[in-house]
Amino acid sequence: MDRDDAHLTEETVQREVLLRGRFLHVLRDTVRLPDGGSDTREFVVHPGAVMVVPLLDDGRIVLERQYRHPMGRVMVEFPAGKLDAFEDTWTCGRRELLEETGYTAREWAKAGVLHPVISYSTEFIEIWFARGLVLQERHLDAGEFLEVFSASVDELLAWCRDGTVTDAKTLSAALWLQNWRAGAWDLQWQPNPDGAGAG
Repeated sequence: MDRDDAHLTEETVQREVLLRGRFLHVLRDTVRLPDGGSDTREFVVHPGAVMVVPLLDDGRIVLERQYRHPMGRVMVEFPAGKLDAFEDTWTCGRRELLEETGYTAREWAKAGVLHPVISYSTEFIEIWFARGLVLQERHLDAGEFLEVFSASVDELLAWCRDGTVTDAKTLSAALWLQNWRAGAWDLQWQPNPDGAGAG
């Protein structure tokens, strides 16, 4: 889609830092609207993240159950984690897969990018697929508690439909997974640069 967006674009005229947290920052911008008026926009600055869709050789997928404090409940989701400073997304994906699940992968494919909360956050999440999984030893971060399990793609899609899965990134990955499995969307697979099955 190639369009002129000038009639929709807002211009930032002033910025105020409301919160500088450990890895999240909250800003308030005063903006000039397309009609010349002004308003404020409060939003969260996020470093970005990577989510991995791990594919087992038997066709099942690796998922996690993790308590998410803002939601007050355990959520079903794909492995994911935020980018460290100066870290590229593929390195982040390989690191998170090993740390959270104990798996490494022989092949990787970048699917795309999603912006889960465009109205109040800069967060982006890159979606990577991983296959040729090799189970090693996981290394959870201090204070991280999660349960790793496997499920069929059909089970995941049923959970997306019935509301068991409501996590935005996992719903987006399920769309990619469904279309890739049907042959409608392509993935360009590449070997792990650290060697076969390396973390």
